[in-house]
Amino acid sequence: MARMFQNLIRAAAFAGAAAAASAALAADPIKIGVLEDQSGDFAAATIGKVHAIELAAEEINKAGGIAGRPIELVVYDTQSDNNRYQEFMRRVLQKDKVDVVFAGFSSASREAYRPIVNQFDGLAFYNNQYEGGVCDANMIVTGAVPEQQFSTLIPWMMEKYGKNVYTIAADYNFGQISAEWVRNIVKENGGTMVGEEFIPLGVSQFSQTIQNIQTAKPSFVVTLLVGAAQASYYEQAASANVGLPMASSVNVGQGYEHKRFKPPSLANMYVTTNYIEEVDTPEGKAFLAKFKAKYPDEPYVNQEAANSYIAINLYKQLVERANGSTNRADLLKVLGQGDVCFDGPSGKVCLDPKSQHMSHTIFLARVTEEHKIEFPKVWTDIKPYWLGDAGCDLTKNDPSEQYTPSNPPPKP
Repeated sequence: MARMFQNLIRAAAFAGAAAAASAALAADPIKIGVLEDQSGDFAAATIGKVHAIELAAEEINKAGGIAGRPIELVVYDTQSDNNRYQEFMRRVLQKDKVDVVFAGFSSASREAYRPIVNQFDGLAFYNNQYEGGVCDANMIVTGAVPEQQFSTLIPWMMEKYGKNVYTIAADYNFGQISAEWVRNIVKENGGTMVGEEFIPLGVSQFSQTIQNIQTAKPSFVVTLLVGAAQASYYEQAASANVGLPMASSVNVGQGYEHKRFKPPSLANMYVTTNYIEEVDTPEGKAFLAKFKAKYPDEPYVNQEAANSYIAINLYKQLVERANGSTNRADLLKVLGQGDVCFDGPSGKVCLDPKSQHMSHTIFLARVTEEHKIEFPKVWTDIKPYWLGDAGCDLTKNDPSEQYTPSNPPPKP
């Protein structure tokens, strides 16, 4: 009898230990790697991304975490350096053993780390506006793409201002591919490219470019300039009295140039963006209020901050609908159901299973002479349709490629 009693005690102790171990396991954090430029040429546009991720993680943890597990952020400053992206991506996937990575501002940084994510079969969120075309099952993209930004912006500008277009763009994959989209849309709408220039990153002197634009006399200028140095164009163009309307998919929405430079440097700039802090909707105001409550000194809350906030909430939904699994294959099965959506700062957004990109409401933001923002046009619920229509279908195969209008995916 005594031995039986002892056995019962041992069994109870074992069960208790197992329950405690199970509870501890359930409480193990979900680790999210954050690789963003908190210093360097792109820092002005990207510090807000880190803060938005921190805000979302704090909210989720206060509400009980993801499937009962707290979020732990593993943050590295990539310093606007592509080599650091590669170094830190290996570190978070191999050493830190994160479950998912949120990474990258420039398209060059994304393409620097993307092969590493593929090599280790990781999952990365790219929460940035970009030139489009990435068909890769290891990537989820929440930023806006050309069919959401240029297919709306360029025809609108041509109808309002005329059909002669001049593009100046940063000389790397973002600028080159974005310029190709602009070129094609201008042609499709009966317009003419009267000039096109690609500016190396780090260039800050634009006297020759300004002379070229004044000689070409376009109806408007498409500016696809990136980083602190290239932003010097706007004050120089204003000093030279260029006086032309401008159109962009990045300026204002990322680098808040209308706040950083004196009026009227950005006057008559039109930008298609999925969020900026001036968006006058209940969802937009609510997001801005809680962002400013946590980070009162934030100079501007841009579209990348909104995308990053949305991304964590989408990831939470994926994990919880996968019964708590963080396995990439399990998450993509959920994504493949086609109903992974979130009501965010600009309204409802959804992930497209074929491309793993996100739908958006697109706001046409105009900068006035006084550098105020007005919204002459809004396009709701624009799907990221180009990749899927062109032949990318990540529910069936994974080419892990980036495609362009001149190099589309092969039709199935």
